[in-house]
Amino acid sequence: MGESIAKNNGLLFKIVTNLTFWVLIAIISGVLVGHYLPETGTKMKVIGDTFIQIVKLFIAPIIFLTIVLGISGMGDLRKVGRIGIKALVYFEIVTTFALAIGIIAAYIIQPGKIDKSGLDIQDASKYTSNPRTEFDWWQFFMDNFTLQVLALAIVCGILLNYYGKRESVVTTLYKASKIVFKALKFVMFLAPLGAFGGMAYTVGKFGLHTLIPLGKLMFTVYLTMAVFIFLILGGIMRYYKMRIWDLIKYLKAELLIVLGTSSSEPALPNLMDKLERLGCSKSVVGLVVPTGYSFNLDGTSIYLSMCVIFLAQLYNVHLSFGEILTIIGLLMITSKGAAGVTGSGFIVLASTLTAIHKIPLEGLAFLLGVDKFMSEARAITNFIGNGVATIVISKNENEFVDIENPMELD
Repeated sequence: MGESIAKNNGLLFKIVTNLTFWVLIAIISGVLVGHYLPETGTKMKVIGDTFIQIVKLFIAPIIFLTIVLGISGMGDLRKVGRIGIKALVYFEIVTTFALAIGIIAAYIIQPGKIDKSGLDIQDASKYTSNPRTEFDWWQFFMDNFTLQVLALAIVCGILLNYYGKRESVVTTLYKASKIVFKALKFVMFLAPLGAFGGMAYTVGKFGLHTLIPLGKLMFTVYLTMAVFIFLILGGIMRYYKMRIWDLIKYLKAELLIVLGTSSSEPALPNLMDKLERLGCSKSVVGLVVPTGYSFNLDGTSIYLSMCVIFLAQLYNVHLSFGEILTIIGLLMITSKGAAGVTGSGFIVLASTLTAIHKIPLEGLAFLLGVDKFMSEARAITNFIGNGVATIVISKNENEFVDIENPMELD
């Protein structure tokens, strides 16, 4: 009897001391506050934003330290280039699949075949007044701080290989890396507050009622991303003798943080740490994860392609097969610019609609009310997609160390 009570108490203690539990409670609380006290909910934005800003402070040093240590530990600089090329090729193939799946799902389910009169129309002029007509790689680089840190780290890592006192510098950087990750561990105790603030603001600001008119689109987005994760990414994992569901369980705390904050950035440092603990080499993690956050946006790709077809259906615009291929081609390039800048997804959509000259730009106004509720699906899919990409490149490079029960390391 006493043993049973002790066992139950042990289980209860394990639950209440688990970060995942408190993040889940925070998300539920945020939804309730936002729904029943919308004015209070919108004021919680500062809490969610503050948490994200604090975590962002760790992103640059973690990326820099991980990449520099990874490259200096490689020795062979040709290997750095080979990993980078493999990663970019993988990103382009998988995101093209994501774009195509978004279009196919939109044509099968037809989320745009609804009555426009019931839609909540918001002002989209800031996205439609001056859409980009062509993709600017330099502007993309200048707008993307993660890519700038990545480039600097690669250069420093390469130079360090030629430095005479390399070992002493590596030792110092390794100690700094340990300190940064330890500090991050303490900051992550604030994750429930960040999740609460993000969810309370979203529901309070936009309201659950806004989901009803475009519920079909939301259902299509979430369903398609689930199919992509379990069918496409799951198939890739199965090829490498691993299961996608095990990876999801392993990253459950981070996924809940992504869900609560509607952003994958707060979980990026933890993703890098966990992938290393899973068995991926530091060098591959350092190169693939930061690059993936700019070039491997599977969820964003699905969303963008689906929204173009949704708007075409909403306005009864027929698109030829050639025009659909043009849309995929445009989004293969412009979707890479949908990272790191708030509202950039709408700018990408606006530039795509401008290029095909058939779908009214003002249609973006219909999406503004529910976009925030679909950002969770995008962020989660992007997050899982980059985890899978890192595992794939690690396995392909024989840079993956099989650890006994790795998914239980959480």
